[in-house]
Amino acid sequence: MAEERTPAAAIADPAPLGLAGFALTTFVISVHNIGAPDLAWFGLALFYGGLAQFAAGMWEFKRGNAFGATAFGSFGAFWLAFAAFIVLVLAGKVPAAQVHTDVGWFMLAFAIFCTYMLIAAARVNLAVFAVFLTLDLTLIILAIGNLAGSNPVVVVAGVVGVITALVAWYTSFAVLLAAMGHPILPVGNAPWSQTLGSPSPAPEPEGASVGQ
Repeated sequence: MAEERTPAAAIADPAPLGLAGFALTTFVISVHNIGAPDLAWFGLALFYGGLAQFAAGMWEFKRGNAFGATAFGSFGAFWLAFAAFIVLVLAGKVPAAQVHTDVGWFMLAFAIFCTYMLIAAARVNLAVFAVFLTLDLTLIILAIGNLAGSNPVVVVAGVVGVITALVAWYTSFAVLLAAMGHPILPVGNAPWSQTLGSPSPAPEPEGASVGQ
Protein backbone atom coordinates (compact mmCIF):
# COMPACT_ATOMS: atom_id res chain seq x y z
CA MET A 1 0.00 0.00 0.00
CA ALA A 2 1.47 3.33 -1.05
CA GLU A 3 2.54 5.62 1.74
CA GLU A 4 0.66 8.90 1.82
CA ARG A 5 2.82 11.99 2.20
CA THR A 6 1.61 15.28 3.54
CA PRO A 7 2.55 18.14 1.18
CA ALA A 8 5.18 20.44 2.66
CA ALA A 9 3.80 23.69 3.96
CA ALA A 10 4.51 26.72 1.82
CA ILE A 11 7.22 29.04 3.11
CA ALA A 12 6.33 32.71 3.32
CA ASP A 13 8.53 35.17 1.46
CA PRO A 14 11.46 35.97 3.81
CA ALA A 15 12.54 39.01 1.77
CA PRO A 16 10.57 41.60 3.82
CA LEU A 17 12.34 40.40 6.99
CA GLY A 18 15.77 40.32 5.36
CA LEU A 19 15.38 43.79 3.87
CA ALA A 20 13.96 45.22 7.09
CA GLY A 21 16.83 43.83 9.17
CA PHE A 22 19.33 45.20 6.69
CA ALA A 23 17.61 48.60 6.49
CA LEU A 24 17.27 49.25 10.22
CA THR A 25 20.80 48.17 11.09
CA THR A 26 22.23 50.19 8.20
CA PHE A 27 20.23 53.24 9.30
CA VAL A 28 21.45 53.12 12.90
CA ILE A 29 25.14 52.56 12.06
CA SER A 30 24.95 55.27 9.38
CA VAL A 31 23.61 57.74 11.94
CA HIS A 32 26.54 56.64 14.12
CA ASN A 33 28.94 57.36 11.24
CA ILE A 34 27.42 60.80 10.82
CA GLY A 35 28.30 61.60 14.40
CA ALA A 36 26.08 59.90 16.98
CA PRO A 37 28.58 58.64 19.62
CA ASP A 38 27.02 55.34 20.65
CA LEU A 39 27.05 51.60 20.00
CA ALA A 40 23.28 51.18 19.66
CA TRP A 41 23.89 49.46 16.33
CA PHE A 42 25.94 46.65 17.91
CA GLY A 43 23.03 44.55 19.20
CA LEU A 44 21.17 45.14 15.93
CA ALA A 45 24.21 43.92 13.99
CA LEU A 46 24.14 40.69 15.99
CA PHE A 47 20.44 39.90 16.04
CA TYR A 48 18.52 41.86 13.40
CA GLY A 49 20.88 42.74 10.57
CA GLY A 50 22.91 39.64 11.41
CA LEU A 51 20.96 36.64 12.71
CA ALA A 52 17.51 37.54 11.33
CA GLN A 53 18.87 38.50 7.91
CA PHE A 54 21.04 35.38 7.74
CA ALA A 55 18.00 33.24 8.58
CA ALA A 56 16.07 34.99 5.81
CA GLY A 57 18.84 33.97 3.43
CA MET A 58 18.59 30.33 4.47
CA TRP A 59 14.81 30.43 3.92
CA GLU A 60 15.47 31.87 0.45
CA PHE A 61 17.53 28.74 -0.28
CA LYS A 62 14.50 26.67 0.73
CA ARG A 63 12.37 28.65 -1.71
CA GLY A 64 14.88 28.06 -4.51
CA ASN A 65 15.92 31.71 -4.72
CA ALA A 66 19.70 31.75 -5.20
CA PHE A 67 19.93 35.54 -5.50
CA GLY A 68 17.99 36.26 -2.31
CA ALA A 69 19.84 33.53 -0.43
CA THR A 70 23.23 34.87 -1.51
CA ALA A 71 22.28 38.48 -0.73
CA PHE A 72 20.70 37.95 2.69
CA GLY A 73 23.07 35.16 3.73
CA SER A 74 26.11 37.25 2.84
CA PHE A 75 25.00 40.50 4.42
CA GLY A 76 23.67 38.71 7.49
CA ALA A 77 27.18 37.28 7.82
CA PHE A 78 28.58 40.76 7.10
CA TRP A 79 26.90 42.18 10.21
CA LEU A 80 27.84 39.20 12.38
CA ALA A 81 31.46 39.41 11.24
CA PHE A 82 31.62 43.17 11.78
CA ALA A 83 30.16 42.81 15.28
CA ALA A 84 32.78 40.14 16.03
CA PHE A 85 35.49 42.53 14.87
CA ILE A 86 34.17 45.25 17.20
CA VAL A 87 34.33 42.76 20.09
CA LEU A 88 38.03 42.27 19.31
CA VAL A 89 38.51 46.05 19.18
CA LEU A 90 36.78 46.62 22.52
CA ALA A 91 38.78 43.78 24.05
CA GLY A 92 42.00 45.53 23.00
CA LYS A 93 43.02 42.78 20.58
CA VAL A 94 43.32 45.17 17.62
CA PRO A 95 45.88 48.00 17.83
CA ALA A 96 44.10 51.36 17.80
CA ALA A 97 46.19 52.59 14.88
CA GLN A 98 45.09 49.60 12.80
CA VAL A 99 41.31 49.77 13.35
CA HIS A 100 40.44 52.18 10.54
CA THR A 101 42.67 50.34 8.06
CA ASP A 102 41.09 47.00 8.94
CA VAL A 103 37.59 48.46 8.61
CA GLY A 104 38.58 49.98 5.27
CA TRP A 105 39.70 46.65 3.81
CA PHE A 106 36.61 44.96 5.25
CA MET A 107 34.34 47.47 3.48
CA LEU A 108 36.35 47.30 0.25
CA ALA A 109 36.07 43.50 0.15
CA PHE A 110 32.29 43.67 0.55
CA ALA A 111 32.11 46.48 -2.03
CA ILE A 112 33.66 44.09 -4.56
CA PHE A 113 31.07 41.45 -3.68
CA CYS A 114 28.28 44.05 -3.78
CA THR A 115 29.34 45.17 -7.26
CA TYR A 116 28.64 41.82 -8.88
CA MET A 117 25.46 41.50 -6.83
CA LEU A 118 24.49 44.90 -8.25
CA ILE A 119 24.86 43.50 -11.76
CA ALA A 120 22.73 40.49 -10.83
CA ALA A 121 20.16 42.78 -9.15
CA ALA A 122 19.63 44.47 -12.52
CA ARG A 123 17.82 41.26 -13.52
CA VAL A 124 15.38 41.51 -10.57
CA ASN A 125 13.62 44.89 -10.44
CA LEU A 126 14.43 48.57 -10.11
CA ALA A 127 13.83 48.73 -6.35
CA VAL A 128 16.27 45.91 -5.57
CA PHE A 129 18.76 47.40 -8.03
CA ALA A 130 18.50 50.76 -6.20
CA VAL A 131 19.22 49.04 -2.87
CA PHE A 132 22.43 47.53 -4.19
CA LEU A 133 23.45 50.69 -6.02
CA THR A 134 23.20 52.88 -2.92
CA LEU A 135 24.76 50.14 -0.78
CA ASP A 136 27.71 49.77 -3.13
CA LEU A 137 28.30 53.53 -3.00
CA THR A 138 28.11 53.43 0.80
CA LEU A 139 30.67 50.63 1.04
CA ILE A 140 33.06 52.29 -1.43
CA ILE A 141 32.91 55.63 0.38
CA LEU A 142 33.36 53.90 3.75
CA ALA A 143 36.39 52.04 2.39
CA ILE A 144 37.94 55.28 1.11
CA GLY A 145 37.19 57.16 4.32
CA ASN A 146 38.62 54.50 6.61
CA LEU A 147 41.70 53.70 4.52
CA ALA A 148 42.48 57.43 4.24
CA GLY A 149 41.65 58.08 7.89
CA SER A 150 39.24 60.83 6.79
CA ASN A 151 36.32 61.38 9.15
CA PRO A 152 34.54 63.83 6.77
CA VAL A 153 34.45 61.09 4.11
CA VAL A 154 33.04 58.64 6.66
CA VAL A 155 30.33 61.21 7.45
CA VAL A 156 29.45 61.35 3.75
CA ALA A 157 29.23 57.56 3.77
CA GLY A 158 26.87 57.85 6.72
CA VAL A 159 24.56 60.13 4.74
CA VAL A 160 24.58 57.77 1.75
CA GLY A 161 23.99 54.90 4.17
CA VAL A 162 20.85 56.58 5.48
CA ILE A 163 19.60 56.85 1.89
CA THR A 164 20.42 53.16 1.40
CA ALA A 165 18.37 52.28 4.49
CA LEU A 166 15.38 54.29 3.28
CA VAL A 167 15.48 52.58 -0.13
CA ALA A 168 15.71 49.16 1.55
CA TRP A 169 12.80 49.99 3.88
CA TYR A 170 10.68 51.00 0.89
CA THR A 171 11.54 47.77 -0.91
CA SER A 172 10.80 45.73 2.22
CA PHE A 173 7.39 47.39 2.53
CA ALA A 174 6.64 46.81 -1.17
CA VAL A 175 7.58 43.11 -0.89
CA LEU A 176 5.53 42.71 2.29
CA LEU A 177 2.42 44.23 0.73
CA ALA A 178 2.88 42.09 -2.40
CA ALA A 179 3.23 38.96 -0.25
CA MET A 180 -0.04 39.90 1.46
CA GLY A 181 -1.76 40.16 -1.91
CA HIS A 182 -1.64 43.95 -2.17
CA PRO A 183 1.13 44.88 -4.66
CA ILE A 184 0.35 48.60 -4.51
CA LEU A 185 3.88 50.02 -4.22
CA PRO A 186 5.76 50.04 -7.55
CA VAL A 187 9.14 48.31 -7.70
CA GLY A 188 9.85 49.00 -11.37
CA ASN A 189 10.91 46.70 -14.17
CA ALA A 190 14.28 45.01 -14.24
CA PRO A 191 16.88 47.44 -15.68
CA TRP A 192 18.51 44.49 -17.46
CA SER A 193 15.78 42.61 -19.33
CA GLN A 194 15.79 38.83 -19.59
CA THR A 195 16.34 39.10 -23.34
CA LEU A 196 18.86 41.73 -24.35
CA GLY A 197 17.17 44.44 -26.37
CA SER A 198 13.63 43.43 -25.42
CA PRO A 199 11.49 45.34 -22.92
CA SER A 200 11.49 44.08 -19.34
CA PRO A 201 8.36 42.17 -18.36
CA ALA A 202 5.99 43.90 -15.98
CA PRO A 203 6.36 42.75 -12.36
CA GLU A 204 3.89 40.10 -11.23
CA PRO A 205 2.12 40.39 -7.85
CA GLU A 206 5.18 38.74 -6.27
CA GLY A 207 7.57 40.62 -8.58
CA ALA A 208 8.82 42.69 -5.66
CA SER A 209 10.50 39.61 -4.28
CA VAL A 210 14.28 39.69 -4.07
CA GLY A 211 15.16 37.37 -6.93
CA GLN A 212 13.20 35.08 -9.17
